[in-house]
Amino acid sequence: MRVGYNPHKDKIQEESIFLHQVIIPVYIPNQDNYFKDSFAILKLCLESLFKTVHNKTFITIVNNGSDDIVSAYLDLLFKENKIQELIHTENIGKLNAILKGLAGNSIELVTISDSDVFFLPNWQIETVKVFREVPKTGVVGIVPQFKTYESNCGNVLFDTLFSSKLQFMPVQNKEALVRFYDSIGWDRNYNHDYLEYTLGLKINADLNVLIGSGHFVATYKKDIFENITTYIGYKMGGNSEGYLDKLPLKKDYWRLTTYDNYAYHMGNTLEDWMDNTQIQEQENNMDSYNFPKRKEINSIFYFIKNRIFVKFISVKLTVKLFLKWKKLPESMIAKY
Repeated sequence: MRVGYNPHKDKIQEESIFLHQVIIPVYIPNQDNYFKDSFAILKLCLESLFKTVHNKTFITIVNNGSDDIVSAYLDLLFKENKIQELIHTENIGKLNAILKGLAGNSIELVTISDSDVFFLPNWQIETVKVFREVPKTGVVGIVPQFKTYESNCGNVLFDTLFSSKLQFMPVQNKEALVRFYDSIGWDRNYNHDYLEYTLGLKINADLNVLIGSGHFVATYKKDIFENITTYIGYKMGGNSEGYLDKLPLKKDYWRLTTYDNYAYHMGNTLEDWMDNTQIQEQENNMDSYNFPKRKEINSIFYFIKNRIFVKFISVKLTVKLFLKWKKLPESMIAKY
């Protein structure tokens, strides 16, 4: 039997004080073999995050079937108010865990990150700078990678093809680029020209950005997720890989990355540099964002930019002409 009147019935939800959400799905089912260092790496990830975000950041952890040790640690962080939201679930797959974290708020930006990311100072400041200076931006990565302009960037290239701002520019941080590919197990027999030049946009005298973005850590405008799928039928792989990539294109948002490196990928094995990298806690306050939102692009323009144009610019002869036109050094064009 219900007695009385619920005082919250028909009450308008108060506007959130938070500007930026960070979602990290965590899957550490045991402390053995592949996962033997994962708990220690998770702690480094979260400690680096806590020290580098501003005071209006809402941190969501989705515990995606981790063991009791990890679950207890996350419960403690929540009790200490170091994280603002903790969702416990069985292992439902990485993307389904992310989808759970996306629901239930209207926070303007959302960073989706793996649990083995070591965040560096100013990553959030530099991310916000890209969104502010480049209004068409929908996704911002913070770890430069090789040739990211080749994936899900047809609209950026189409829109800027005849602009002098689109050009190959010197790599800003070679050491960080090498470290990233070491972290994912690559031998160093890749084309070392990729360590010299990268495709980007020269926005102004104070800001360069790179075309494209990786997946393991990136920030999205939340309006990209106004209409989201509620379930993906894969734990990893399958059609889950491209889901987050395709959504920004529907609103014709650009996918970009900061010119410098602002995070490290740690992988699943502890290394000396991880314990030796000290970060001072930042005084980083933020008042507001108020980024412009976009409507879905006309289906014809979507098809032209992301299907026809992408095929055209992928033709071998067109690629060589593009590389030359956008000022890649002549000696690199044949193998780039």
